[in-house]
Amino acid sequence: MPNQNNHHISHRYDQELEALRDDVLSMGSKVEEQIENAVRALTEGNSELAEATIREDHSLNAMEVAADERAVSLLARRTPAARDLRFVMTAIKTITDLERMGDEAEKIARMAKRLNTRKPLKRYLSLPAMSEAVRNQTRQALDCLAAMDDEAAQRVHAEDAKVDEMFEGIFRELLTYMMEDPRTISDTIEILFVAKALERIGDHSKNITEYVIYMVHGQDVRHTDISHLYVDEGDSQ
Repeated sequence: MPNQNNHHISHRYDQELEALRDDVLSMGSKVEEQIENAVRALTEGNSELAEATIREDHSLNAMEVAADERAVSLLARRTPAARDLRFVMTAIKTITDLERMGDEAEKIARMAKRLNTRKPLKRYLSLPAMSEAVRNQTRQALDCLAAMDDEAAQRVHAEDAKVDEMFEGIFRELLTYMMEDPRTISDTIEILFVAKALERIGDHSKNITEYVIYMVHGQDVRHTDISHLYVDEGDSQ
């Protein structure tokens, strides 16, 4: 009988860990949707979609609170150790990053409402391409988290450099517009804020890949070169 009780407790514990994982991934899917809708609201001039995206931020915040409460409850009642503890800590950190990504999407939607009343600046330059790159990065980072795939996380981590390059390219484009026509300064600054919001979302996705590596290796790789964790087959021979 004691063995049956232990099995029941262990099964219940596994279910709670899985529920926390589902909370994080559901929140991630919501963030992906928010990013896509915010940029579409801008590039398509859809103020109704912008308003809906702004309203949905409350839903994302509620998801954050619920996931945080589940994680804290797990820590308090189950006192997880080793890998399970790293998973809960990874979930808590990821939840925070996802909420901030949602905040950036809301900022984009708010700027879209303002910019939609003005003449578009060449359909906002390279913003759609940058948005697609950032959403792909976010999706891949969450896939790494779902599979706890540290090698894929390392590859996605490296992809953030491309997003940074895209931001720098948009910055140069906007600078050219401002120099050629000072009347565009107000609009170009707002577009720059949108690009910066996308760049920050990319940074948060990069953070998630670092949490995955921490989960697998038990090593905090923030602010460090992670290449030493991975050795090519040719190098290992």
